[in-house]
Amino acid sequence: MISLDARLRSLENGRSQQSGLSDLFNALAVKAADLSRLISRGGGLGDAVGALNADGDPQKALDVMADAQFLEAVKETGLVAAYCSEERESALILDRDAPLVVAIDPLDGSSNIGVNVSIGTIISVLPNPGGDLEKAAMQRGDQQLAAAFFVYGPQTTLYLSTGEGTDFYRLDPATGLFILVESGIKIPAETSEYAINASNARHWFAPFQRYVNDMLLGADGPRDRDFNMRWTASLVADAARIFNRGGIFLYPCDRRPKYENGRLRLIYEANPISLLVE
Repeated sequence: MISLDARLRSLENGRSQQSGLSDLFNALAVKAADLSRLISRGGGLGDAVGALNADGDPQKALDVMADAQFLEAVKETGLVAAYCSEERESALILDRDAPLVVAIDPLDGSSNIGVNVSIGTIISVLPNPGGDLEKAAMQRGDQQLAAAFFVYGPQTTLYLSTGEGTDFYRLDPATGLFILVESGIKIPAETSEYAINASNARHWFAPFQRYVNDMLLGADGPRDRDFNMRWTASLVADAARIFNRGGIFLYPCDRRPKYENGRLRLIYEANPISLLVE
């Protein structure tokens, strides 16, 4: 068995920046394992705390706990200049001379806590750009040094890329370690699944409506095959399924106010998932 730490160390190859990534993700993985155990015990973790996060979503108790856990992890490493969380109004400046910036969605899919559907954590790691660290995470996606997401479900898993392929890990509950399941995973080229919230169909623009309608027509339509629609309201759960079974996740822009540019957050969601997919 190859642990997360052993795998990351093997990728260092004398690269000082990679060494920093190894220490950072080892620290994050410890907190993810702690969070997995906390989630499995249940309780009032899905209760609203009466506040909104930076994107206007109601915060749950577990949102706040997860944010605090991962902030503690990055502080302990001494490697992070700025911590940019979906749960916070602004970046938290930790050490202006540190080499890394972390952008994080500490708990993706928190609306699913109460119904026991998979939730997760999405992480983007960027270089310290210097200058105004309040805007440290506002870099192009191709500037990312690494990206990852944890999934807390029937198993706790990790998908991680440091720019050289994407590796898949599973948490061993007995040891608390993430163990490499497969390195350099590939998304299957053929699929019969797509993920979208079809209740928004009336708001979509016409070209996108036609695209989805072609799939709904299945074997009777221009694609000459049947498709299955999946939707969990948890990006990490849908992304994990796509890595294993192929497919596509769709959350398009539409006619509603505040949805003109889509719904996914570029920094916390689209950029890190894109690096993992590439």
